Amino acid sequence: MVKKLVMAQKRGETRALCLGVAMVVCAVITYYILVTTVLPLYQKSIWTEESMCHLIETNIRDQEELKGKKVPQYPCLWVNVSAAGRWAVLYHTEDTPDQNQQCSYIPDSLDNYPTARANVEKVRANFQAKQVFYCFSTTLENETSVVYQRLYGPQTLLFSLFWPTFLLTGGLLIIAMVKSNQYLSILAAQK
Repeated sequence: MVKKLVMAQKRGETRALCLGVAMVVCAVITYYILVTTVLPLYQKSIWTEESMCHLIETNIRDQEELKGKKVPQYPCLWVNVSAAGRWAVLYHTEDTPDQNQQCSYIPDSLDNYPTARANVEKVRANFQAKQVFYCFSTTLENETSVVYQRLYGPQTLLFSLFWPTFLLTGGLLIIAMVKSNQYLSILAAQK
């Protein structure tokens, strides 16, 4: 009976050690992926200064107004604001100028034109109702644009690092508990 109990303990300890090591390995792999993808985007982000934006003008640009230019056929919102004492173009996120520099906001659903138009009008009405709101600007002198929402801010970085840290801590705790259990059982056997 004692031999079966010892064998069951060894199998259980081995499985727990494998689980702990697997958790640590997964955490290390996830950290590597985050360091190579999210961290460079966070470091490259120039939109670090939070400031107040005052709405100057909003304009919905339809597909008719954009004919003849290399622009996708969808409605988009153009927003001019005054931020940090200067005139600027407001972009929804840091990636919006890369998609289309002539649009401050690009709707999510571009397949259905009436739905996209309604979405753009709703966002425009929200901006016109607020008039003054927080935005992110840069300290660069020649930059004439601001961002409404940061994609790669400190909160995103912390949220991205939470689960790998949880995995690493859990795995190390499991390994520590199994090793301390083995050490205490050896001490108990010697007495």
